[in-house]
Amino acid sequence: MLNYPKIDPVALHLGPVQIHWYGIMYVVGFAVAWWLARRQAARAGSTWNAEQVDDLIFWAMVGVIVGGRIGYVLLYVLPYQMELLRADWLYPVKIWQGGMSFHGGLAGVLVSLALYARRHGRRVLDVFDFCAPLPGIGICAVRIGNFINGELWGAPTDWRWGFLVQDTNTGELVGRHASQLYEAAFEGIALYFLLAWYSRRQRPVGAIVGLGLVWYAVVRIMVELVRVPDAQIGYMADDWLTMGQVLSLPMLLVGVALLLRAKIQPRTSGNFTPAA
Repeated sequence: MLNYPKIDPVALHLGPVQIHWYGIMYVVGFAVAWWLARRQAARAGSTWNAEQVDDLIFWAMVGVIVGGRIGYVLLYVLPYQMELLRADWLYPVKIWQGGMSFHGGLAGVLVSLALYARRHGRRVLDVFDFCAPLPGIGICAVRIGNFINGELWGAPTDWRWGFLVQDTNTGELVGRHASQLYEAAFEGIALYFLLAWYSRRQRPVGAIVGLGLVWYAVVRIMVELVRVPDAQIGYMADDWLTMGQVLSLPMLLVGVALLLRAKIQPRTSGNFTPAA
């Protein structure tokens, strides 16, 4: 069994200003996504340029932050923790206090990318395909931020790679699955390498984002089996069904539908110039 390293969630103290590791991880994620997008745009035959990438990443950042926060408030606060809003009606905009929903962030970024596509005269699925390989490293970084914060722990375990964590009620050390690190590895790193490999050559429209949705949804549903649900929600049914699994199911269905459509009715990607 491993001892949990108690890392200070605050990376830097600059007078009254505190810079948290969790926030730094978001910056790392966006920076890496920008760099990867620039590399993709520089590929031979790409219809993207550096200026379009810069604009794209800005739209994506807004979508992730706004969508992630709104999703958290709507899904995890309004139905279960109204006292937070009664005590402070500005709580929804205080993102520095924590509380972001991955599925809300996904919805937000999809909306922002759709608006970007409309503005630049691109097909929405082409933009989704271009962006699909970009967030994997960022997902990994944010999950490591969760680990540093000591949140989103998994269920109790006696496996040797579990971490001894102090129980908030009894104060005793309990072995728990490091579900944050599982997600960092499989929702993040593995997702990036899978889509980076798959997108190395042209694929039918919707195939890349479809594969990404399927992979993330399956991994998230599996990891949720050993992850403790949010305390204010608990299990939604039969002591195993969680909010994360419920929200991941539509991702899985949409991803499968996109892959089937790409297989049955393949359309050439607009992210590359047509071969002569």
